[in-house]
Amino acid sequence: MAMTDLLKAEEIKKALDAFAAETFNPKKFFEMVGMKAMSAENVKKVFQVLDVDGSGFIEEEELKFVLKGFSKDGRDLTDAETKAFLEAADKDGDGKIGIDEFEGLVHE
Repeated sequence: MAMTDLLKAEEIKKALDAFAAETFNPKKFFEMVGMKAMSAENVKKVFQVLDVDGSGFIEEEELKFVLKGFSKDGRDLTDAETKAFLEAADKDGDGKIGIDEFEGLVHE
């Protein structure tokens, strides 16, 4: 499944452009691409696209490339942005983001 099967390409582009510099805010990004208004089931489908290795988790290494999961034109997150994203979503402190943690962050 492609990200554009779940989200509008123009909204993805607009959100990526808004965070072109070192200012990535996952909650604001998810709202801009339309994920906040999605059902929990559809947010979980987005998670599955972002979970590149299919482990059921988005680990720190995958998180760095999360914007590329939305569009090949997306940039890599900086180390600081990656850590902040992980801290915002990783509620159980295991160093990775599970599907329920991801959905919780989107709808927080």
